[in-house]
Amino acid sequence: MNTLKSFFLFLLTGYSLSLCAQKQTDRPNILWIVSEDNSPLLGCYGDKFATTPNIDKLAARGVLYENAFCAAPVCAPSRSTLITGMLASSMGTENMRSEYPIPAFIKFFPRYLREAGYYTTNSAKKDYNTIDQPEAWDESSTTATYKNRKSGQPFFAVFNLQVSHESNIHTPLASLKHDPEKVPIPPYHPRTPEMKHDWAQYYDKLQTMDEQVGKLLKELNEAGLEENTIVFYFSDNGGVLGRSKRFIYESGLRVPLIIRMPEKFKTLASGKPASRTDRLVSFKDFAPTVLSLAGVKVPNYMQGNAFLGQQKTQPEDYAFGFRGRMDERTDLVRSIRNKRFRYVRNYMPHKIYGQHISYLWQAPSMVSWENAYRAGTLNQDQSRFWQVKPTEELYDVTADPHNITNLAGKQAYKKVLETMRADNRNYLIKTRDAGFIPEAKLYEIAKTGTVYDFAQSEKYPLAEILETAEMASTRDAGSLNTLIERLNDKNPIVRYWAVIGCVILEKKAAAAKPQLKALLLDSEPAVRIAAAEALYGLGETTIALPILSQTLINNNLHARVQALNILEIMGQQAKPALAALKQFASLESTSKSPQSILDKNFDYDLRAAKALIVKLESGEKR
Repeated sequence: MNTLKSFFLFLLTGYSLSLCAQKQTDRPNILWIVSEDNSPLLGCYGDKFATTPNIDKLAARGVLYENAFCAAPVCAPSRSTLITGMLASSMGTENMRSEYPIPAFIKFFPRYLREAGYYTTNSAKKDYNTIDQPEAWDESSTTATYKNRKSGQPFFAVFNLQVSHESNIHTPLASLKHDPEKVPIPPYHPRTPEMKHDWAQYYDKLQTMDEQVGKLLKELNEAGLEENTIVFYFSDNGGVLGRSKRFIYESGLRVPLIIRMPEKFKTLASGKPASRTDRLVSFKDFAPTVLSLAGVKVPNYMQGNAFLGQQKTQPEDYAFGFRGRMDERTDLVRSIRNKRFRYVRNYMPHKIYGQHISYLWQAPSMVSWENAYRAGTLNQDQSRFWQVKPTEELYDVTADPHNITNLAGKQAYKKVLETMRADNRNYLIKTRDAGFIPEAKLYEIAKTGTVYDFAQSEKYPLAEILETAEMASTRDAGSLNTLIERLNDKNPIVRYWAVIGCVILEKKAAAAKPQLKALLLDSEPAVRIAAAEALYGLGETTIALPILSQTLINNNLHARVQALNILEIMGQQAKPALAALKQFASLESTSKSPQSILDKNFDYDLRAAKALIVKLESGEKR
């Protein structure tokens, strides 16, 4: 009898082990190949100048997504969204670059895979724009690989390819594979020698990136893993020449996405091999999609929606995009995109598109573009980048893929504009967009809590703040009386946006001068600094300059950045602040000192100060 029991126990145990093994085997491996800074300039997307045979072959065996979008047109905020399934604009991590904390319940999604038995690896870039969560990975380094997992263990592996990063066009190469004289250039760029060379060199880098993709796919095949592995190829943001990366157009937000599904998992695919889909997908959707494919429950807090797997959801009507501070230059822009139109709302339209960003200006093409503008040799489309922005922009992306012709204000598109304007506003309210908090305040909030929690609280009356920001950015002098009333609002963020309205109105805000002078003593640094800017616009330079100069010794990094941005706008009128600027720049030598006011991780204030010193000493009028 005991022998019979032992026999049945053996059979039962063997059956159970078989089920476990089958369950593990049936879970797909998932491989992400992520290139940097490239729009869909690939053969499979119709670019005949590109040399991308490996990615083209992948597309021939997978599904190509025509409407895939990053969250922000730059890496860190987009990667923040990518790794969490949450919009960086909701978490307070939208500004480039920062380490503001996020709530403990928001976990980097590979952690859920790891807890479910997956081997998770990342090689090697993170750049998640918040405090790291190293427990999300079994390995994260330049040598991290799925090859180190246990036998039979499913994996989620990320390989980041940096060869297409913008830094790779900073130094011109003497010899190129792609001909600069034949390279296609978008209509907003002038065909200067430097522009042609940078574009051709960029296509060379895309070719090298494609070769690296091919190598990774070959390794997967040689390891016998191709038929068990779902492959994603995509870019972390658009790019890379001026007006693409960092800018909230198709060129900055639209990214390539190709997903190859093995035969055994074909029921999970959105289409047959070599097919295309026009479904709108965005970076906030990637985390829930991977969890869905792996059979892991998608957490309820995630804002993204799975577009594949058992937890697949219905498509959304829009892909949302955002732009905040880019390195040392402040801005605030929001955009929604459906399958035909892109709507853009500029909340700081008084700032030109082409604000000087020291890292961007390392590209020879940027310097040549600016020089051509100053020389007066550009046409209207090429000149627009160097001018102030309209409040709203609307583009038919099918007819106008380069986003040249702004349809906002045209009667034929009035209904489209009104609908998308309202939908953008509703989306900001729904997602509790934290981007309207001036970063000097956000910087202080993050010292004792999370921006996400603050934005969810009554301290952040978003409807009133958004109404004020919209009013401020319309350039409508008819709103001045309401703006003046809100200069005295109890909420400092409302006061800040009321001041920004006066900044944008310039001389038309003269009636607000007494209130603006009073705000030079406001308890909130961002309000004081903005008031100084508004008074400068009203001709009160001698009143504004001391406030801005004094801010250079403020302990708040982003108060300093805000003040430096205004001094930059003032041009040679800021020359009386030159001594203070030099004294501030000299602090770099003591930046590691515990007593230093400088942030040990970020130097955006120093970058802005150094560029301004050069400008003032040279007499340059930019």
